[in-house]
Amino acid sequence: MSPALAPPPPSAIAHAQALRRDAARALAAMALLLGLAAGAMGATGLGADFAAKALAVYAVGAALVWRGLAGGAHPHARFGAANHITLARLAGMAAVAALLGEAVPAAPPAARAFGGWVLIVAATLIAVLDAADGALARRQGLASRFGARFDMETDAAFTLVLSALVWQAGQAGAWVLASGLMRYAFVAAAWALPWLGGALPPSWRRQAVCVVQITALIVCLGPIVPPALATVIAAISLLLLSASFAIDIHHLARQRATFRESRA
Repeated sequence: MSPALAPPPPSAIAHAQALRRDAARALAAMALLLGLAAGAMGATGLGADFAAKALAVYAVGAALVWRGLAGGAHPHARFGAANHITLARLAGMAAVAALLGEAVPAAPPAARAFGGWVLIVAATLIAVLDAADGALARRQGLASRFGARFDMETDAAFTLVLSALVWQAGQAGAWVLASGLMRYAFVAAAWALPWLGGALPPSWRRQAVCVVQITALIVCLGPIVPPALATVIAAISLLLLSASFAIDIHHLARQRATFRESRA
């Protein structure tokens, strides 16, 4: 029997089964916590379907997480504390996403301002936790391609949700959605132009722009930030994001020949 067709060793199967059990427990526990938290938030004046929307968004993310664990992308028997943190960020993003369409025009201005500050605090906590998961995974020796992708996709979804909230709040025009849609447009373009799917070297610039983008969108949601200022902040951060994507695209374009050779 050729090595390519040989079944995986029993240890690998045991690791995969242990990982699935650990991940299933983590996903279920986080769903329960999110349901309780979203239910409590819904009772404060948000729509009756707020908890259902939050859980629906989380369910989509959880399904993608479960799918991403297949194929050995996380070659460890434990889900890991870092992925638990990213999972908490996913749940937080789902709760924030459920605010879309949940404006409460009947609430007094003071209540709307308080809700705005609660959103700022929650979004800031989700963003700050992003600095913990990668470092924790490396410290525990549980870093993996799955964890890196999980973190990146959570950031991308969070950016899209924030940009939609900025638009919903009237802090910027519909163009602000480009901040959240740009990465998805890039991925879609790679289907037509496969060389866009080439490997990119690690970049502090890329990470810094991501932090700036998320921070700028959170600031734009501040109750004391006027729409004119929010528009300027969002526009500047979008320009930085566009420039970062342009640099990456230029790099990939220069590597087209190498990419084609590797696929030949």
